[in-house]
Amino acid sequence: MSRRPSYLDFDESRYAWKPDVDYRAHPKLYRVGRGEQGVLICQPYKNELVLLWRFKTPDEAEKSSAAIETKFKAYLDAGDFVGADLAHKFLQMGFTRARRYANYRGGRKYAGEDHHELPRGTGDPEKARSAEVFHARWKAAEANEDYAARKKDWKE
Repeated sequence: MSRRPSYLDFDESRYAWKPDVDYRAHPKLYRVGRGEQGVLICQPYKNELVLLWRFKTPDEAEKSSAAIETKFKAYLDAGDFVGADLAHKFLQMGFTRARRYANYRGGRKYAGEDHHELPRGTGDPEKARSAEVFHARWKAAEANEDYAARKKDWKE
């Protein structure tokens, strides 16, 4: 039995994050959301962070996650919660995407024709090491007391 991925029924009009909003100029329009929501949409942060985001090898993941962590701390120091939250999400996304490539050959979880789930365990073991690198920095960012307090305040 094939399961239809939820993203195939995506309703853009109900999505909280908009690509035409400058979230640095209009931070009150930003919503924290769940997980990685909004990470590849929220400008100008997306353009600042996506250039740093790499996980092909553990060495690239180390350099990339360190650079994103530096941006995370710089955003916090500047009082820019939106930037810090999106940097946090890029660290999370480094972990989840590297895990996807570790679990599935080519990072493809579903077959294109009928959307059935492809066999797990066919991926690249090197990506698992990249995922570990991102996971450690993602969890460190999540445990940052300043970030946690700002996130709580933002949601209230």
